[in-house]
Amino acid sequence: MNIQKIHLKRTKRINAGHLWIFSNEIYENPRIYAPGSLVEIYDMKNIFLGIGYINPHSLISIRILTREKESIDKEFFRRRISEAIKLRVLLGQKDAMRLVFSEGDYIPGLIIDRYNECLVLQFLTSGIEAFRGLIIELIDEMFSPEVIVLKNESRVRTLEGLPVYKEIVKGNLHKLPVINEDGISFRIDPYEGQKTGFFLDQRENRIAVKQLIKQGRGLDLFCYTGAWSLHLASNGVEVTGVDESERAVTQAKNNAEINGFHDRVKFIKDNVFAFLEKELKSNEKKYDFIIADPPAFVKSANRIKEAVNAYRELNEICIRLLKPSGIFVTSSCSYHISREMFLDMLRSSGKSAGRNLRLLNLRSQSPDHPILLSMPETEYLKCAFLLVDN
Repeated sequence: MNIQKIHLKRTKRINAGHLWIFSNEIYENPRIYAPGSLVEIYDMKNIFLGIGYINPHSLISIRILTREKESIDKEFFRRRISEAIKLRVLLGQKDAMRLVFSEGDYIPGLIIDRYNECLVLQFLTSGIEAFRGLIIELIDEMFSPEVIVLKNESRVRTLEGLPVYKEIVKGNLHKLPVINEDGISFRIDPYEGQKTGFFLDQRENRIAVKQLIKQGRGLDLFCYTGAWSLHLASNGVEVTGVDESERAVTQAKNNAEINGFHDRVKFIKDNVFAFLEKELKSNEKKYDFIIADPPAFVKSANRIKEAVNAYRELNEICIRLLKPSGIFVTSSCSYHISREMFLDMLRSSGKSAGRNLRLLNLRSQSPDHPILLSMPETEYLKCAFLLVDN
């Protein structure tokens, strides 16, 4: 395969282990390269730095696949995916987990989630889309799943100039997969659901919170299909889940029925902010705990201020609604919001609400979403366990 060369004007960040190269770091005009094509990367002294794929239409122009001079072919991807699976074996195999986490597993642009015998693939970039057929064939060879779903609806694809679509390329979903998470059963819809059908990145956090919340009544905000709610219901507490998606609320109710928790948990279809404003009018500290797991309020760096204000509003109202010594679990899943920004936002929210907060635990994503320390962008989830005093 004939691979074109490209040169970098700046290499400090890349030499430190980062996998993204931006358009203003490239010496040549990126537009002379075809989207998704492979390039050999060199510095201005013509020293080889790696091989990646390029998209001249994206701010992230190149994503590095390897630091070695090697063929990017089926065997390359087999080795990479095999290494990712070795890590999952080390972590402890589960019937639902992220098998490949893009840059965290050195395969930028590829996500693979497992729900028992159903694998869900996401091709996020033009470079990975170029290997679509090869990767599907390889995954079928390596895992022999009953079902393979392509869930290519991410906003990242739009930024890459790619169409969004979803497709079942093997098997069918006449019977949806059911997974077990710490004794709780969930029916997953990887075709119609958000992301790949479930939020695997909060698994350890959902399990850990059961050590803190063992009694009382509370809220699960942005509850989606009821994962937090059902874990807490298994502890015998009373939970109300709120989500504006009718489909999600219906799934959450079905999951409650599967586990026999329909008498301990209820789900309401409503806009979370509208629901909280109604609750706030009573001017009561009424809940023993609140879980807030919102979607990313910030999609790009130039919207950070707006997003922080939205997080602050949400968290301040939640803090106001909690009883003294109430437990507040709150998250941000945007990598644009750093840990420091997240904690500053919580301090400000507590101050505005006139309440003192104690941080019991600051957690991150599940370990099957490994964080590459040389790439802060791979650490996106922040989850704070807080005690709300006074």
